[in-house]
Amino acid sequence: MEVKTSLLDNMIGVGDMVLLEPLSEDSFLENLRNRFDHNEIYTYIGSVVISVNPYRSLPIFTPEKVEEYRNRNFYELSPHIYALADEAYRSLRDQDKDQCILITGESGAGKTEASKLVMSYVAAVCGKGQEVNKVKEQLLQSNPVLEAFGNAKTVRNDNSSRFGKYMDIEFDFKGDPLGGVISNYLLEKSRVVKQPRGERNFHIFYQLLSGASEDTLKKLKLGRDFSKYNYLSLDSATVNGLDDAANFRTVRNAMQIVGFMEDEVQSVLELVAAVLKLGNIEFKPESRCNGFDESRVKDKNDLKEMCELLGIEQSVLERAFSYRTVEAKMEKVSTTLNVAQAYYARDALAKNLYSRLFSWLVTRINESIKAQAKTRHKVMGVLDIYGFEIFEDNSFEQFIINYCNEKLQQIFIELTLREEQEEYVREGIEWTNIEYFNNAIICDLIENNQNGILAMLDEECLRPGTVTDDTFLDKLNTVCAEHQHFESRLSKNSKFLTDHSLPHSCFRIQHYAGKVLYRVEGFVDKNNDLLYRDLSQAMYKANHSLIKQLFPEGNPAKVNLKRPPTAGFQFKASVGTLMRNLQTKNPNYIRCIKPNDKKAAHIFTESLVRHQVRYLGLMENVRVRRAGYAFRQPYEPCLERYKMLCKQTWPHWRGPAREGVEVLMADLQVPAEELSYGRSKIFIRNPRTLFFLEERRRQCLQDLATLIQKIYRGWKCRTQFLLLKKSQVVVAAWYRRFAQQKKYQKIKSATIMVQSFTRGWKARKLLRELKYQKRCEEAVTTIAAFWHGTQARRELRQLKEEARNKHAVSVIWAGWQGTKVRREYRKFFRANAGRKIYDFTIQRIMQKYFLGLKKNMPSMSPIDKNWPARPYLFLDGAHRELRRIFHHWRCKKYRSQFTEEKKAVYEEKLEASEIFKDKKALYPSSVSQPFKGDYLEISKNPKYQKLHSAVDEKVLLADVVNKINRANGKGAARIFLLTKNSFVLADQKTGQVKASVPLPDLTSVSVSTQSDGFFALKLKEGSASAAKGDFLLSSEHLIEIITKLHRTGGTSADREQLNIDISDEFLVQFKQDKVCVKFIQGGPKNGNSVSCKRKNNRLLEVSVPTTA
Repeated sequence: MEVKTSLLDNMIGVGDMVLLEPLSEDSFLENLRNRFDHNEIYTYIGSVVISVNPYRSLPIFTPEKVEEYRNRNFYELSPHIYALADEAYRSLRDQDKDQCILITGESGAGKTEASKLVMSYVAAVCGKGQEVNKVKEQLLQSNPVLEAFGNAKTVRNDNSSRFGKYMDIEFDFKGDPLGGVISNYLLEKSRVVKQPRGERNFHIFYQLLSGASEDTLKKLKLGRDFSKYNYLSLDSATVNGLDDAANFRTVRNAMQIVGFMEDEVQSVLELVAAVLKLGNIEFKPESRCNGFDESRVKDKNDLKEMCELLGIEQSVLERAFSYRTVEAKMEKVSTTLNVAQAYYARDALAKNLYSRLFSWLVTRINESIKAQAKTRHKVMGVLDIYGFEIFEDNSFEQFIINYCNEKLQQIFIELTLREEQEEYVREGIEWTNIEYFNNAIICDLIENNQNGILAMLDEECLRPGTVTDDTFLDKLNTVCAEHQHFESRLSKNSKFLTDHSLPHSCFRIQHYAGKVLYRVEGFVDKNNDLLYRDLSQAMYKANHSLIKQLFPEGNPAKVNLKRPPTAGFQFKASVGTLMRNLQTKNPNYIRCIKPNDKKAAHIFTESLVRHQVRYLGLMENVRVRRAGYAFRQPYEPCLERYKMLCKQTWPHWRGPAREGVEVLMADLQVPAEELSYGRSKIFIRNPRTLFFLEERRRQCLQDLATLIQKIYRGWKCRTQFLLLKKSQVVVAAWYRRFAQQKKYQKIKSATIMVQSFTRGWKARKLLRELKYQKRCEEAVTTIAAFWHGTQARRELRQLKEEARNKHAVSVIWAGWQGTKVRREYRKFFRANAGRKIYDFTIQRIMQKYFLGLKKNMPSMSPIDKNWPARPYLFLDGAHRELRRIFHHWRCKKYRSQFTEEKKAVYEEKLEASEIFKDKKALYPSSVSQPFKGDYLEISKNPKYQKLHSAVDEKVLLADVVNKINRANGKGAARIFLLTKNSFVLADQKTGQVKASVPLPDLTSVSVSTQSDGFFALKLKEGSASAAKGDFLLSSEHLIEIITKLHRTGGTSADREQLNIDISDEFLVQFKQDKVCVKFIQGGPKNGNSVSCKRKNNRLLEVSVPTTA
């Protein structure tokens, strides 16, 4: 028998509230609590899904769960959001019915997460392919972008959607996504300028400051410190569990996937930065001659940076904050704004700028994700919008939101009843009218074109004269006083005159979810939502690519004197369009509930949940669903589930399923008034009947389980017995075989033992005979050996005696010859012994010296002056020579490591040392400074590109020098370029060449002995270069310049060596006159700088500070 699962199997509480018995608000809440405590967060009301936010991750959203609910009947498994998503997707794919999923609930109830789960499920079960996957990824990645710009942290939710979102996902005939269209409703733009305590502004502001790179922030003229921006609240700037920096990277990646270009992303970030800068603009009053105060910007730095970001002239925007121009037909009137009006204009501009940016983002996303094909598409809409809101202080925003929920409740009741009626007609069951509360009267109270609250609010905003919130309330009290769902203490209805729970400045509306008290303060301003035309025109003048698109009304060529539509009128039109759209689709509902205000897991606050159950109208939903038949089921699943309750249908029913169900119900004696038989389903009126069937099934399953256990145990015992019997036969056979084998082995071992003893006796006997024969042979051999040995030893003794005699004669002869030689040598030895001993001693001392020198060898550094001490005075010459040889060898090894560039640098340093060492006081400070040569990077710097192209040769040195004027002794900055054949002086600012002198025309260079940087370049008399005279220059790199001049002149064979004159007094030829340049030590009054002064026509005196 195939076992199928069902909603009723292993049920915790009641999975479908339609089956709850008895039905009351308390039992409804208790059932929700029971399921919530067991991690069952989803419950049905018919086809409506109730979702309770668990505030933690649950293992019920895995890919395995997706596969479990894929292509399954809605009531086949336990309640889950995947079941609703699968039902909607299959209806769209298989039955070609457009679907919409309506997700409602208050902030923090999990609406956004529910919409993500629906979209992720549809993305998981639809088709695959490169293009399809791209569309799915774009649809899913649109969420992070909209969340960053439209979500914020509130006291109820760390990621609260502050706008309503409706997304139409379009599918082809196969059920694969083609694209989508997003509509947004009522962005809470007032949050941009002010946030309640404990809440934050929109996420994007904090993500930008936390996650953007330093370079990006520098371009946007922003810093990371939140406290610098007035529009950002500081008490909740950081949120636990929310990584703004990582989220910013996610948003940038999502924008790239959706299709935003890099310049578009930059433009969006510039507008976000501009909003932050706008909040920092502050105003101060300035009195005018007419006695009125005019606003002026306090600190213009933020205004300047904002204007630079948006490409607006600062004066234009500053005037727009100080003046307002009113146009009427052909007249223009300009009035000044006081400080309060300037702040209002600033905040209005910030709200409009951010709101229009958000609308542009939605439009831009729609351009990327819209379907490209022109054929008809199947559509699944997902609506994620505010739930009904009842706060302590309710204003215009709550009024608009609750109006939208009234419309959604109205369409929910209509569509639910229509769906019930269509099913009854389809199944051929008589339809009976269901009594329910119709909230059309409340919707009419709000949206009626003549006497509706929104119409009267628009009329009050548009009429001339003084318009205030109090005049609007007076009008409501006059027109709506007799309406049964409108309450006001100042109305003509006398029953509210003594109602102290109703303040004078408030009115109360009895919504379907309960009474809501609205404070009238701010209704008129929020409905007007005015932005001064001067600010619109200032924005339109911006050079920013995006600003012109956001403020088209600022175009002077298209000035429209008509008043823009009010916020209430726009929202009413949007809601009307949304309702018409929803009525063309098959609805699916998800009601989200927040279990507690602490955003904590495992906490179920009954009072809070009761409040939400009431304003979501869940009890009303159950009653409407139960007004006809509480439960219905196709005949085949019903018969399959309950067939064991009747002997005629168990275990198999051979006829039609409907006949089997009729036989089953007749056998169980279910009253006829409790049942109705449709064409394909059975309808059960009362949940008690269903629970009766479930109880009988449970008992029957227990009996069947007992029978199955009995048969199983008998089969198991028989099987065990047969197994034991078979095992006994096998064991007996194996034992008999083992006994015979053991007996055989025993006889075999005994036989082998006898055989071994016999063979051993014969072997030992043969061994004894062989041993006796061998001993006889060995005895003969031993006797012969002893005899031969005796003979040999005898002959050996004789030979040794003869040899000793001969050796004695030789020794005696050698001793005699030695004595004769020693007598002859003794007279020569005394004369040469001293010299030999001396040579030997010197040789040992030298050997010891060289070994000691080897062990104490100094380092290989050429500047290391260490050398081992001399051990003996006579080694002094050799010691110095070895030190010189080692030093030369060490220097050679060090030089061999040099590259050509390094060798050239050292050669220049060496030449500088030869020229200036002990001659110029400036030289010691230049030793540690490397000769860089090109200090201006003239080949790389675009500023000097023209100058570099004018010099054909390679530049050896490029530096800025001061050319000394003989008239006043002051210097003018010049660029000094040195090449192989000439040097060039050029203007530092323009790069124009002032003088170009060939090096052969340069005869000598004169410098002082002191620490100044002055030097004179003396030219050959009569040469073309000497027409204007010599050059007197000063430079911080004097040592390097003169060294390179000296080397350049010395390397050419056809030039004379450049003469370097180092003296504190020298002559310089200026045109026709010779001037003496004299260097003196300066006193304290001259400070630490070198100064040059003209004393007379023939003398320039250079004062050099005294060095410490």
